[in-house]
Amino acid sequence: MKLLYAMCGSFCTHKASLETLKRLAVGNEIIPALSEASRDTDTRFGRADTLKQTIVGITGNKPVLSIRSAEETVTHGGFDAVIVAPCTGNTLAKIAHGITDSTVTMCVKAQMRCRKPVIIGLATNDGLGANLSNIALTLEKKSVFFVPFGQDSPLDKPCSLICDFSLIPITLEQAMLGQQIQPILL
Repeated sequence: MKLLYAMCGSFCTHKASLETLKRLAVGNEIIPALSEASRDTDTRFGRADTLKQTIVGITGNKPVLSIRSAEETVTHGGFDAVIVAPCTGNTLAKIAHGITDSTVTMCVKAQMRCRKPVIIGLATNDGLGANLSNIALTLEKKSVFFVPFGQDSPLDKPCSLICDFSLIPITLEQAMLGQQIQPILL
């Protein structure tokens, strides 16, 4: 399959996302993409330049890093699916409301315009708070499929939700059949 794999700025989940990217890279052509935050921000979880080098090493392809490049790449790329993992609450809110002002949201918009699968691997601290309505809105969109998710730290962060990154491949498989993997809530 030909996939676009986008990563947003939930930096603490990048390691898990990269492990899944490695699994998907076997037997698939993958073009990576980074949100502006992932592209530019050094954190205690890693440096932005290291992230770029790592995804090039895994995929053999340079990442999509701008809105313009995202539009051109996805519109003309013939991708079987676009995967956004991690997908932050900020990016999810924009997807839910059709806002296209970032690299990742342009990747999603261009894919949705073709009515091909978009897989969302959620990682947000406000999933059961301010972003709950955006999850509901996005669940209703045709061709959008969620990686099963649940609370990652219910006592310390009661509104925080994170997907099970290991379920991205099976979510992709089901999405290619037009089906949402179940159960969606872990």
